[in-house]
Parts: sequence; C-alpha cells; structure tokens
Amino acid sequence: MYDSYFNLSAKPFQLTPDPGLFVETETHARAMAYLTYGLSQGEGFIVVTGDVGTGKTTLVARLIAEKLAADTVVGSLVSSQVDSTSLLKLVMASLGIEERGQEKADHLRAIETFLRAKRERAKRVVVIVDEAQNLTFEALEELRMLSNFQDGSQPLVQIVLLGQPEFRTMIASSPELEQLRQRVIASHHISPMPADDVATYVRERLTRVGWTGRPAFSASAIEALNDAAGGVPRMVNMLAGRALLFAALDERDDIDEDLIGDVVEDLRGDNALPSTSASTEPGSGMMPANLEPRLQSLETRMDRHERAIKQLITLVSDMLAEEDGAAAEPAHSASHATDDPETSQ
Repeated sequence: MYDSYFNLSAKPFQLTPDPGLFVETETHARAMAYLTYGLSQGEGFIVVTGDVGTGKTTLVARLIAEKLAADTVVGSLVSSQVDSTSLLKLVMASLGIEERGQEKADHLRAIETFLRAKRERAKRVVVIVDEAQNLTFEALEELRMLSNFQDGSQPLVQIVLLGQPEFRTMIASSPELEQLRQRVIASHHISPMPADDVATYVRERLTRVGWTGRPAFSASAIEALNDAAGGVPRMVNMLAGRALLFAALDERDDIDEDLIGDVVEDLRGDNALPSTSASTEPGSGMMPANLEPRLQSLETRMDRHERAIKQLITLVSDMLAEEDGAAAEPAHSASHATDDPETSQ
C-alpha cells in the first residue's frame, strides 16, 4: 500500500532477509572484513554471533554472494536441539545428498563421498548452520568431525556457525568444545548499530527502492526510531515500515518524532514491542500519569485502522465491480448475436 503511495519500487523495510537491500554500515563493514578473511582461508570454522535481528543471516548471504566463486557449493540449515545423527541428515539434505542407509556411519560415508567428488571437480563446499546456540555438544562435535575430512592437506569442507550471544559464551567457556575452539579461524560478534549507522541504514534502504526524499524523515524521527529499535536492524525495519504505512494513511509527506511515537505505541499494542512500565506503584489507587496521552494514541490508532479498512473495502468493491462488468460483457454480446436475423437463419 505505502510503496505505491510514495512511488517506491518495492517495500524497503521487509522483515525477511534480502541481500539486495543489505546496507554495509560501519558495524557490518567490520564484520564483513573478519568474515572475508575467514572464508579466504578455506578451512575450519567461522563463528558469527549477535542478538536476534542484528543481520547475521543477511550478512552471510551477502558475503557468500559477493566473495565466493560460482563453483562453490553452499548448504544452509537451521539447527534445533537434534542429536548427532539427525544433524548429519540435515547436512545431507542441505547439500542434496541422497540418504543411503540409516546408521551414522552410512551418513558420514555419503557426506565424505560427496565432498571428495566435489573436490575432484575443483568445487568448494561451505556449510552454514544457523541458530547454532541450539546445538548440543554432541552435535557440535559431529560438525568438528566433518571438518576432519581432507584431501591430502586440503580440507574438504568449511563450516560457518551463526548464533545468538549465548553461543559465543558457549564456544569460549565450554571444556567440551576445546577441540572445536582450536579450529575457529575467524569469529565476530555483531553489535547493534550506533545512531549514525541507523540514519545511514534508513536512507540507503529507501534509496535502493527509488526514494527521492518523500516522505522526509526528520532528524528527531531517526533519533526516536533508534531509541525504540536499540540499533537492531530488524526492529528498525519493523518501525520504519509501520511509519511509512501511517504516513500513507494520513496522506502526509513527512515523518517526525510524534509519528514514530504513535508507531511505537501501536506496536506495543500488538505486543511487538515491550511496554513501558507504569508511572505509579501497583495498588496505589492513582491513575497513571501518562494515561491521557496513551488514550489519545489509542484513538489515533483506531482512526488509522478505520481508514485502512475503508480503503481496503473500496479496493475490493472496485475489483468486484470490474469482474462483474467483464462477466456481463460476453453475455451481452451473446444476446445480440442470438437476436440477429441473419445469425438465426
């Protein structure tokens, strides 16, 4: 809806990762440098950690697209708390390896055969494991065993582990992971973006979809957006996307601090953002000091939702009218054809 109103070629702030909209802020440029070095080594483990929504998956997808040659085979999987045998099956599925046999030895043999066949064709294999913090010690040890596969002195596979901050702690402090830790050749923790990076991020993503300054984001709006999002790209996307929708519904060409405040309250009402604490103690018998502005914000949200529903009803009505007209036209033509004396003879 808002993309057509503002003449944008696409939605700039979708929540699903899109390497085409990747913005290399200072934070992500530093991460790219570490990871590029790791991939250039062609062996061992690369570990990338960061809070939910900091762009780990998008970053690695961009890295693979830009830094790896076309002859690289990439397998991607999202891990859960699976045992070592199930993990091997996930690795096989990610690489398109057919299962032959049910034993762990069968899976290892199939993977090794696949890796050696790719090496004979001068192809490189990289396996990306997302949500690695969910893996058990047993499963991580199985991945380490896969890294043992070699052709002479050349490793047959490189593994990238993506995880939340607790995985970083797990790798650093668990005695059970000592051997894996010794094979980590590059590691980077992605921190939330600072305020300057948030401004760059918003402008760049808008520019990628044809933005020419409409709507205009005020400096105070960017500051409020950063405060609410905490520098996390996914939260920035959620807030900025909703702000564009609100601006389109209000038919306005600017986004200011107040509008961002309305968006924050709206998302809190949807439980998509944590609520602020009440300004009075529970059981005090007093009304919260911020009740009136919250009620006003609720009324504003209801007005916007009502306008959105009306616009949708109008769109659906127009579409149905067009379909009815298209259906009636052939019937009308057929009636004329039947009444034609020459046709009836």
